[in-house]
Amino acid sequence: MGILRFVMKVMARQLAGEPATASRHADEVQRGERFEFGRNWASFLERLDDDRIERAISSLRDMLEVDNLKGKSFLDMGSGSGLFSLAAKRLGADVFSFDYDPDSVACTRELKRRYFQSDERWKIEQGSALDDKYVSSLGSFDIVYSWGVLHHTGDMWHGLRNAGSAVADRGALFVAIYNDTGSQVKRWRWIKQTYCRLPAPLKPVFAALSIAPEEAKRALGYALTGDPFGYIRSWRGYRNARGMNRWNDIVDWVGGYPYQVATADQIFDFYKEMNFTLTKLKTGGVGLGCNEFVFRKQN
Repeated sequence: MGILRFVMKVMARQLAGEPATASRHADEVQRGERFEFGRNWASFLERLDDDRIERAISSLRDMLEVDNLKGKSFLDMGSGSGLFSLAAKRLGADVFSFDYDPDSVACTRELKRRYFQSDERWKIEQGSALDDKYVSSLGSFDIVYSWGVLHHTGDMWHGLRNAGSAVADRGALFVAIYNDTGSQVKRWRWIKQTYCRLPAPLKPVFAALSIAPEEAKRALGYALTGDPFGYIRSWRGYRNARGMNRWNDIVDWVGGYPYQVATADQIFDFYKEMNFTLTKLKTGGVGLGCNEFVFRKQN
C-alpha cells in the first residue's frame, strides 16, 4: 500500500505540475529570457559513449569520496542530459531526477530507457528548483546534486536554499556555481542574453564568434609550444572530467541564460548559515567557470 500511495502521489504531481511548468518554460524561451539547455543536451546524447559515462562516474566518486552509492538516495536537481543521474544509478543509488526544461527531462528519460528501462528506483519529473512546494514534496535525500544549474534559474540564492533544504541530516550536497570574476561577468551576461534573443539560424554563428577569442588563445598556446596541430587534436579527443563534448560545452556556455555568479566565500557563508560544513572544494584556475563544493549537513 505504501508503494501504491507513492506512485499515485508521483502521478498526481506530474499531471498537475508538468504542463504548467512546460508552458512557463516555453514562454521564457519565446521572450528570449532562457536558453534551451535540453535541445543542446539532446545533441550531446548522440555522442554519448561508455568512456564519457565512466568519466562522469569517476567525477562523482572523486568529489563525494565514495566507492559506491549503494543504499543511498540521490536527488539530481536540474538533471540536464541525465548523464549524472545515470552515473549515480551505476554507482547503486536510488535516483530522483527533475529539470525545468522539458527537453532535458526527455533526455534523462531517454538515458533511463537505454540503460535502466524497468528500474522503479529511478524517478524522473519536470519541476522547478524555485518551486518551494514542489521541492518540499520530494522529501529529503542522502545526496543532493546540482552541478552548474542553480545559477541558470533566475534566482540563484532561492535555488541554493531549496537545494539545501532537500538534504537529509548528515547528508551531502554537491553544487557547482559560476565564479564571480568581476568585470567579465557583465560582458558575458550581455553575450548570453543576446544569444537567446537571436533567430535560431544565427545562434551557432554567434556562439562561434563569441568564443573565437578564447579559442584563438588556445590555438596560439599550442603553436608557441611547437605543436601547431595540438589544438585540432584537443577538439577531436575532447573528454573533460565530467564526460562532456567540446561543442556542446561551448554552446551551453555562450547561450546559458539566465546567468548569475558567486564567489566561493559567498557560497561557503551561505551554507554555513544553513548548518552545513564544507568537506571538499575545487576552485583553482576555474576563471569564469564553476567552483565545486561538497557540503555535509549537520544534525
